[in-house]
Amino acid sequence: MSSFLYGLGRAAARARVLVVAIWVVALAAIGGLTLLFNQGTDDTFAIPGSESQDALDYLGRVFPEVSGTSAQLVLVVPGDVDDARAAVGRAVDRIGKVDQVATVINPFGKDVSGAVSADKHTALIAVPLKVDLAQVEPGTKAELAAISADLARETGGKVYTGGDAFSNRVPKLSPTEGIGLVIALMVLLLMFRSVIAAVMPLLTAVLGVGISVGLIYLATLVTPISSTAPMLAVMLGLAVGIDYALFLLSRHRDQLAEGLDVEESIARATATAGSAVIFAGLTVVIALLGLAVAGIPFLTTMGVAAAVAVTFAVAIAVTLVPALLAFAGNRMRPRVRRKKRRRKPPQIARWWVRTATKAPLVTVLVVVAGLAICAIPATDLRLALPDNGTEEEGTPARDTYDVVSEHFGPGYNGPLIVTADIITSTDPVGLVRKIADEIRTLPGVASVPLATPNPKGDTGIIQVIPATAPDSPQTEELVTRLRDQRQHFLDAYGTKTAVTGITAVGIDVSTQLGNALIPFGILVVGLSLILLAMVFRSIWVPIKATAGYLLSVGAAFGATSFVFSQGHLADLLGVTHTGSVISFLPIILMGVLFGLAMDYEVFLVSRIREDYVHSVNRAGGDPRHAVESGFISASRVVVAAAVIMFAVFAAFVPEGSATIKPIAFSLAVGVFVDAFLVRMTLVPAVLALLGHRAWGLPPKLDRSLPVFDAEGDSLVHELRLADWPGADEAISARNLRLNDDRGRPVYSGVDINLPRGDVLVLHGPGPAGKTALLFTLAGRVAKVEGDLKVLGRVLPQHTHAVRGEVALVSCREKPDPVLPDDVDLILIDDVDLVLRGHNRAALREFIARSPASIVLTCQDPDRIRDLLPARTRLLALTPQLVEVS
Repeated sequence: MSSFLYGLGRAAARARVLVVAIWVVALAAIGGLTLLFNQGTDDTFAIPGSESQDALDYLGRVFPEVSGTSAQLVLVVPGDVDDARAAVGRAVDRIGKVDQVATVINPFGKDVSGAVSADKHTALIAVPLKVDLAQVEPGTKAELAAISADLARETGGKVYTGGDAFSNRVPKLSPTEGIGLVIALMVLLLMFRSVIAAVMPLLTAVLGVGISVGLIYLATLVTPISSTAPMLAVMLGLAVGIDYALFLLSRHRDQLAEGLDVEESIARATATAGSAVIFAGLTVVIALLGLAVAGIPFLTTMGVAAAVAVTFAVAIAVTLVPALLAFAGNRMRPRVRRKKRRRKPPQIARWWVRTATKAPLVTVLVVVAGLAICAIPATDLRLALPDNGTEEEGTPARDTYDVVSEHFGPGYNGPLIVTADIITSTDPVGLVRKIADEIRTLPGVASVPLATPNPKGDTGIIQVIPATAPDSPQTEELVTRLRDQRQHFLDAYGTKTAVTGITAVGIDVSTQLGNALIPFGILVVGLSLILLAMVFRSIWVPIKATAGYLLSVGAAFGATSFVFSQGHLADLLGVTHTGSVISFLPIILMGVLFGLAMDYEVFLVSRIREDYVHSVNRAGGDPRHAVESGFISASRVVVAAAVIMFAVFAAFVPEGSATIKPIAFSLAVGVFVDAFLVRMTLVPAVLALLGHRAWGLPPKLDRSLPVFDAEGDSLVHELRLADWPGADEAISARNLRLNDDRGRPVYSGVDINLPRGDVLVLHGPGPAGKTALLFTLAGRVAKVEGDLKVLGRVLPQHTHAVRGEVALVSCREKPDPVLPDDVDLILIDDVDLVLRGHNRAALREFIARSPASIVLTCQDPDRIRDLLPARTRLLALTPQLVEVS
């Protein structure tokens, strides 16, 4: 992949005008199409297959009057509301003529109870509509508002107009969100000390968000999308878009400071930092698409929408950013510092890592205990779908919600509907009333204001008012209690019942999402272990990274519950509704934070591992030195990326909607905890504590796991060998080493320089080393150390290409070998086993006339002297496997 990205970065730099034009045209085209064809968002939460959703769909067919959304008119008068009976009747008649109104429930109707408050000052007019919330016309709401105003004037009271039809839960951007971008700009200016370098990530991130949000709204042509989806895409798109561009810019400027050419630096930065960006983006996308495990369509759509934003952030980082860097040219090159003023290693970073690793066990215990304590409030985290109680104070929907709760009780804002199949009953009205009478006796029921069959008499509906709020645990218990009565009603009356209504649907959604957390957690934890084991070839690094991720998630849950469920600091953060958070917050947080945590893990630990391999493992020494040096090298970029991401998420908290606010808060806390407490404190301490053990992987597992080069190290290695050793070498090897499963050398210290067309003999008493080296030269061994080029190609990076140009022949299996003449390199194993005269003659003739380079293995070269031409070179592999002659 890194080789492809290297070419892509170079191509984008050379075709920079075309690349920029393509992205700008894409933004304009998608933006225009979105304005013309988007259908708006739909906040109707459905969960196919659940009892509540099936019953609601059934009601839509047999009793449409109660299956759509609804409005409420609440009349509050100083005196007895009964005096306004006539005025209310006239208002009810007018409401019944409004378009989209299915029916009107007169609070003074003979079959209606509970619609007049106990103090006789308030009356509730319920207005079921024919359509869902997304289809309510502005004209319908305007007419209802006008009727309310007339009723207020006529009665001298106050009329509140609300209900779900008047809810406005669509999140909107405010100037406050811009604060996050301002902070990001300040961080980038401090880091790069260049206006061009600081502005570039902001521009590319905003462009990516614009395209992503446009595509999300265009998708409303074919599928309903909740209003939270584009806002989540904006948050994620800005955060990762800035960070991904930051990684490329940082690598590019470091390379320019080393004197690299602009175009070459762009290509290398795209290959190396771009590989890390693709790895990070891929993990986020996989986690977001994994939201589908919950089996809830609106959540799946939300995950796909957010994944689209992340995908475009990655695509822009590896195409548009290189093009803009080419436009900037040498203006991105840092100023050359005088030697005496050359930048010293960051003292804060050095102090931080030394403090964390001075007593690593203490650091681990303190961090783990602290985050565990922070997670304790998570036990009180309550989940629910948003209702009008989460609307901003002062809005019609919220005011009506509060008035209904005050005068009638909290349960009136979340009525339940019990449906009954009464098609076989000879007395449908009486049967429905009998069931209603039994329901009234159940604990948690405040009242049953409505119990009636539909006009066809085949389905009865019973409206049940809970004694508690819609998001209360007691209301959830009531739903369970009503469902437990199904068998009783079937035995006693021969009728099947079901519990539905918006409140019941919300409870079912929250339950299913809660049940999905464990399989989703297993998915992301398993993915984390596998991916990091592939990247770092270690057992302990993935375990440590995954444990740290779980600690971050727990702390974020705890902080969210502390504020939004328990109410602490709520006023300071502008939280107007406490008690519950939106039900899909936990699974969204787990998915997004997983990708971000892996991003920081790879960027930090890869630097530490690089220093360990080059400075400690090969040269010997204390592994803590690698932890310190790697941390100092990576900390600057990790801190900048984390601060930017924290600022972007935190900026959505003060003015965010009730849906977005807790999500943004939990992500901000999660990023802060994961970056500063887990990755930059716990990780160095754990690595220092483990020492050399941190970097071990069982040989069998090492062989079975594919190699994932997340930082483009293989390309860096290939570029380093680009001019070595020259074009006329068929095989060039330097300090080759191969270990067996127990870490013992099969061969080591092997140096080869074989010119094209020459013959090399590998000889020694045992077959293992010679055969293994032959397989290495054939591109069939991947875990070899050292530098190796075969036919001008670096191994093991280009094994497939080398295999097509190399022939490997074993004389042990076939003493009369058939030798090809259409390859450039021929490897013949155990050539001294060719004993028959005519076979040796044929082999001698082939070696003499073949233009290919040839490598032979044998135990004693004296036994094959007659086969060798004058240009033969000998390489002796003794039992110690080091001597070259």
